[in-house]
Amino acid sequence: MNRVGVGIDFGTSNSAAAVYDGHQVTLIPLEVRSPIMPSATYIDRDLQSKTGQAAIDQYIADNTGRTVELIPEVIGEYSQFVEHGSEGETNEVDTSTQKIYGAAVTDSGLHGRLFRGTKRLLGDSRVRRLMVFDHPFRLVALITPLLLRMRRGLEEHLRGQRSDFAHIGHPVNFEGREAHRNALALSRLGEAYKYAGITHQSFYPEPIAAAVSYLHSQPQAIGQTLLTLDFGGGTLDLCVLRQQGQHFDVVATHGIGLGGDHIDQILFRALLFPLLGKGEIWRRKGFDAEVIETQFPFDDYADLLLNWAVAYTLNQNKYTTAVMDCIDQGGPAKRKFERLRDVIQHNLSYLLFAKIKQFKAQLSAHSEARLDIPEIDVDVTLRREDFEHLIAEPLAQIAQAVRVTLSQSGLGAGDIDVVLRTGGSSLIPAVKQLLDERFPGKVVAHDPFSSVAAGLAIASYEGLAS
Repeated sequence: MNRVGVGIDFGTSNSAAAVYDGHQVTLIPLEVRSPIMPSATYIDRDLQSKTGQAAIDQYIADNTGRTVELIPEVIGEYSQFVEHGSEGETNEVDTSTQKIYGAAVTDSGLHGRLFRGTKRLLGDSRVRRLMVFDHPFRLVALITPLLLRMRRGLEEHLRGQRSDFAHIGHPVNFEGREAHRNALALSRLGEAYKYAGITHQSFYPEPIAAAVSYLHSQPQAIGQTLLTLDFGGGTLDLCVLRQQGQHFDVVATHGIGLGGDHIDQILFRALLFPLLGKGEIWRRKGFDAEVIETQFPFDDYADLLLNWAVAYTLNQNKYTTAVMDCIDQGGPAKRKFERLRDVIQHNLSYLLFAKIKQFKAQLSAHSEARLDIPEIDVDVTLRREDFEHLIAEPLAQIAQAVRVTLSQSGLGAGDIDVVLRTGGSSLIPAVKQLLDERFPGKVVAHDPFSSVAAGLAIASYEGLAS
């Protein structure tokens, strides 16, 4: 048994690390004011990397107000012989080489690449390498800097004690549809941890780690059957545990690719798209001064707006020209397109999502909330019941995941003694209500943002195997 237990929770959106000395769990301060670190890596043209909040800040600074100019990518060359002189003479022969260009895909002014949510790609065998300034980076290499930062934080805290071991969290099911995605993802994750110096690895499912943390804080829970629902930024994970004295048996586990990031995108679509020009008419002059009216092609902008890490690519002429045309045409929709212009020119997508997350938290605490974004002159009020209507589909997926987990366990709702909800998205009142209706009087909340890291550290100290 180690003198301390070490747990590392590398998440889709955020990451955390913790140690346990047999008495107290300590979260490692990975950021200046927080133990929670954004799972982001930024690599510049010199192939130097930044991680966490510093990576996001650098990405925003480098792309605010920058016009994106894409140049054609050379995808090959061909050569031909060219003769000089007239017919019948001995002619000098030169070789003429021509480059073959593909689509305009290279951003000549790009300062750096931001990688966020790379955990989602771990189980996809098609994603092997990503190009970073003409250098092929394996997916493992993009994850390693984040893990190395967490290991260094652990080293600083442990002060000379071993820091080459850890219980490593993972979802029940990694995102994707491939049959062997879990084995592939764990192999890649293990390799990245090894490069970061964590050579003694114990993989441990995240919902079970959350349950370990709860059971450690509630020792009187002996003899109970526990259902854990861990609803984070990228995945929804569930497990059923049955206490056996001082130990427990894992009865069932289940997980799906649904997280808070999905809900944030639903809010962005519903509340902000209509204020940024979706559904408006684009009027422009054709031949013979004829005015052509078409619907503004908002779908061309939507996916980039919803993925803030690549939203800066909207600052190209092919996107901004149409926006400026709609501003010049005036009318009631002018303000909407001015907002869209400001979002593009000032690279505000990350800010908008940060505001939406705050707004979502307000809706969890109050019956209505204001989405106030002065940077683009937006002030929207939404009632909680309308929010719940917007997320009806994700709520149905959660209910179905609970049913599948119970079915796998062979238990009914009445056989469950405690329902543990954890993860930031579990704070949504509709999620709590869904569980309360199915398990009345049995639902408890536990440490939504750090329960997994804490449970991993405890499991490491106790030598628990998954």
